[in-house]
Amino acid sequence: MDATGTDALLQNVDAYRRTFDKADAAKVPRTGVAVVACMDARLNPFGLLSLSEGDAHVIRNAGGVVTDDTLRSLTISQRELGTTDVMVVGHHDCGMRSIDDEAFAVHLESQTGSRPAWAAGGFADPGDAVRESLARLRDCPFLASTGHIRGFLYDESTGDLTEVA
Repeated sequence: MDATGTDALLQNVDAYRRTFDKADAAKVPRTGVAVVACMDARLNPFGLLSLSEGDAHVIRNAGGVVTDDTLRSLTISQRELGTTDVMVVGHHDCGMRSIDDEAFAVHLESQTGSRPAWAAGGFADPGDAVRESLARLRDCPFLASTGHIRGFLYDESTGDLTEVA
């Protein structure tokens, strides 16, 4: 069997284990923060926010958009694990900017014979996408705390993080 990207990453586990010192990290995030961020490999929320194991919940998906599953995770994060703050982190050069939900669904259906039950969540403007996610969070009746919800845009060319008004 040919080596895969997963196989290459698994070679890193032993080195990680040898220096691992977070066995006592609490299940409840130390900062009280949950971060929703895009899955783009150029956006490293742990490095950007200087997070380590036990510091925050980090929820990632395509576009960093607040989906039903994001709301599920955040509700559990707040109601069961005590987080109170939510940061939504989008970024300027997001691949979701070029995805049209309907065209994507039609394309998938033509390739697989099935149409997805979910929307891709494409958008034209990343700032607007963050604002829409913030509104969805503030309107969610299941979240225990909506007073500390903020949105940001990451610039992958400079490393800057700017708050979205």
